[in-house]
Amino acid sequence: MTQTEKSSRDEAEPASSAEGWEAERLQLRSDLGSRMKAVRQACGLTLEAAAQRTGLALSTIHKIENGRVSPSYENLVRIARAYDIGMERLFSADHEAVQTTRMTVTKAGQGRKVRSKNFEYEVLCNALAEKKIIPLVTRVEQRGPLRPEELEAHTGEETLYVLSGRIELVVEHYQPVVLEPGDCAYFDSTIRHGLRALDAEEARVFWACTYVDVDK
Repeated sequence: MTQTEKSSRDEAEPASSAEGWEAERLQLRSDLGSRMKAVRQACGLTLEAAAQRTGLALSTIHKIENGRVSPSYENLVRIARAYDIGMERLFSADHEAVQTTRMTVTKAGQGRKVRSKNFEYEVLCNALAEKKIIPLVTRVEQRGPLRPEELEAHTGEETLYVLSGRIELVVEHYQPVVLEPGDCAYFDSTIRHGLRALDAEEARVFWACTYVDVDK
């Protein structure tokens, strides 16, 4: 192989990888939208009723359901609560209406992948219904410093443990903190917060969020 051929191959591989990821991202967004539409219809809700219950604009719900935009984690929580369902219903097309199992295992890499606005989630232990904690392995995207309007807040609490890469955790009223592999953080989700990767290296975290009031 000549040096020119090697250079051409090296230049083509990143582009191909980027195109593959973009196609996967669009497919994940489309799949999530289809499931959310099916769940809304199963709940007997029109778009107008869903908008009233969630507090989201009708156009926002319509775009999410049609795979045109990715919902934030906050909006996923709001939709699930408004539909009076466990969040796992949004992540599984074949979720059973009634489940009796109280223990489940997800083998490595076999969780349900869901694409959100700035993250790719792998939802773990999805077969167990009405969980009080949502366990996730999350790929965090690199982006610029978080602006106040990019921070989210919702009920519950969260903990995250860094698996790879460096991330910056921003929690309102506190100084931003840089977390590296092995570092762990726990915070109140009702305080506005956000997360971003600092480097091009893949950043992944184990992320657990309470979905309902654990004292209920």
